Amino acid sequence: MTQTNIQLLLTGDEIMSGDIIDSNSAMIADHLASLGLRPRKKVTVGDLLEDLVSEMQQLSQRASVLIVNGGLGPTEDDKTAEALAQVINSPLCEHPTAIAQIEAWCEKLNYPMNDANKKQGILPKDVGILENTNGSAPGFYCEHNNCLMFFTPGVPSELNAMMTHSILPMLEQRFANIEPHTTKRLQVFGIGESSLQLKLRKHIPDWPNDIDMGFRAAYPQVEVKVTAHSKQAEEKIDGLTQQIKQVLKGHVIGEGEVQLPESLVTLLIEKQQTITTVESCTGGLIASKITSVAGSSAVFGAGFVTYSNEMKTTMVGVSETTLEQYGAVSEEVVIEMAQGALNKSNSDWAVAVSGIAGPGGATDDKPVGTVWVAWGDKVNIKTVKLFFPFTRVRFQEYVASVGLDLIRRELLGIEGRPNYFPK
Repeated sequence: MTQTNIQLLLTGDEIMSGDIIDSNSAMIADHLASLGLRPRKKVTVGDLLEDLVSEMQQLSQRASVLIVNGGLGPTEDDKTAEALAQVINSPLCEHPTAIAQIEAWCEKLNYPMNDANKKQGILPKDVGILENTNGSAPGFYCEHNNCLMFFTPGVPSELNAMMTHSILPMLEQRFANIEPHTTKRLQVFGIGESSLQLKLRKHIPDWPNDIDMGFRAAYPQVEVKVTAHSKQAEEKIDGLTQQIKQVLKGHVIGEGEVQLPESLVTLLIEKQQTITTVESCTGGLIASKITSVAGSSAVFGAGFVTYSNEMKTTMVGVSETTLEQYGAVSEEVVIEMAQGALNKSNSDWAVAVSGIAGPGGATDDKPVGTVWVAWGDKVNIKTVKLFFPFTRVRFQEYVASVGLDLIRRELLGIEGRPNYFPK
């Protein structure tokens, strides 16, 4: 079996300065995991040519595969190709395959190719080209010091497509004798990583030694990843996944990469039902999440952003008396918001939220992070008062997700209180 010492080299001053967060290495690791591979080492450097040359040379001497990410753009600080040319002693030239790919991309966008675009096709003469289906910068690869080196763009969507369509097939062929590998992913909402681990260890004490369990926080959801590394383990993984679902119950949204909005829209379509939203503190974020899903027009006709008291009355008919007596952040107001939205939209379901996102607006009995949520249909509106003392953006994100989740639970008939309800 070929040794699988895979290493990563991430480039860019913007990563070193903290202007952007490196998420690409996590994406690469996820792709590699689908083949049962994992990186052994990751190095990050800025855009200094001598640093790039030095790291490429050193890493290629130790690794069997090196994946370099970043520095393929059209600007002067994109020096990856120039660095590789020095490392492998291959002159830079207008690579015909790369230039043809860039021309095709520009033609597709009806955009004339300029000198900056052409720079992305000036590559070491001896490299092979990786197709970029989502952008203008070709990827490329070569062999040096018995190391297979891949060079990929820093734009995440471009990297993702290149890993899927070009790099993974080449690695699969190179490492044909890899041990069997299966990963199951469960998307979970409303329970944190530490609580998840304690709950699963408590209820599944005899965890198999040949199956790994991991957690990845992708706010506001958490991913539970179960990985089998042998044929014997593969035979147990489906049963173990079902055990996890039984333990976590309604907190499991689904398998794979499914997100809350997608899950809810799918359920509504299956049941041929519709939803409306009426939002104050989230400013339309719940509606935005729903409409981000393809096909949502079949289940979503209208949403209402009633940020002021006046608009709560004008748009969805909340009584001025109710607002004066109880205040905007109250059970009575969110009930009327939900009822008004149902009547205006003639939808089957509604979710209404009114809260204090902060940093101002708090009172002694309603601190920042307080939110009232109402959800249900014309027959039965349920309510709950929640407290999420987070930053403003984080608060809005979590409240919006709670709104989606509560309707999801209703549609599935899930009994029991979610973990985010007050004890």
